[in-house]
Amino acid sequence: MELDVETMVGRLGESLLLQGAHMATAESCTGGLLASTLTDVAGSSRWFEGGVVAYDNRVKMRLLGVPEEILIRHGAVSQACVESMVKGVCELMKVPVALAISGVAGPGGGTPEKPVGLVWMAWRINHRIWSREFRFQGSRREIKQASVREAVLGLL
Repeated sequence: MELDVETMVGRLGESLLLQGAHMATAESCTGGLLASTLTDVAGSSRWFEGGVVAYDNRVKMRLLGVPEEILIRHGAVSQACVESMVKGVCELMKVPVALAISGVAGPGGGTPEKPVGLVWMAWRINHRIWSREFRFQGSRREIKQASVREAVLGLL
């Protein structure tokens, strides 16, 4: 049986509370949907510190400290970028746990190398960072929702 996102967020919150930890988010293509989904759960203020919607590359550089060289060499939708984003949001918010998402939600904006539905995510717990590439199908909304679901699932 597949868990709904609200149940997964509840479990994530319980886990963070047991550890006495707070978390933060850094989002691009989801445009704040991840932070919104986390705060849909009552009591999330006890474990969710906040989030940055870094839709523009200048925000990624200024607020999250993503080096311009990463954006030039790899682009915003890349492993290097999301790993830098997740590190940056942990430092900005002073939290040990974070999620970062960057992708192409469509319907336009895709290229043969980076098609619509390509999403990179990174997670961080303490100083351990891991990342993963996803290829989602569907509408813009469906790609954003699938991204949020997988992002939360990645911390469970």
